[in-house]
Amino acid sequence: MFVERIPNRTSPPAVLLREAWREGGRVRKRTIANLSDWPAARVDALRRVLRDEPLVRADELFTVETSLPHGHVEAILAMVRRLGVDTLLAAKRSRTATWCSR
Repeated sequence: MFVERIPNRTSPPAVLLREAWREGGRVRKRTIANLSDWPAARVDALRRVLRDEPLVRADELFTVETSLPHGHVEAILAMVRRLGVDTLLAAKRSRTATWCSR
């Protein structure tokens, strides 16, 4: 399905929702709905949905006010977890963690 705009001589163009298929060597079209009365924004939204495009871009939804670097911290935490150091360190003193606090 697709949205097609068909120009008229003296009146505004017709906006039609159509589908197309091939029969033999010819392309056949069938009109499913007349969208001429729809506002332009709604027709554009339907066109985007049919093309599988996002309706709103991500940069229109969110604005970045501040950005803090965190990649180095994430890398260190990943290595700590991978080596198992996080199980050795504890917030409270315990028998298992006392040997590393000396």
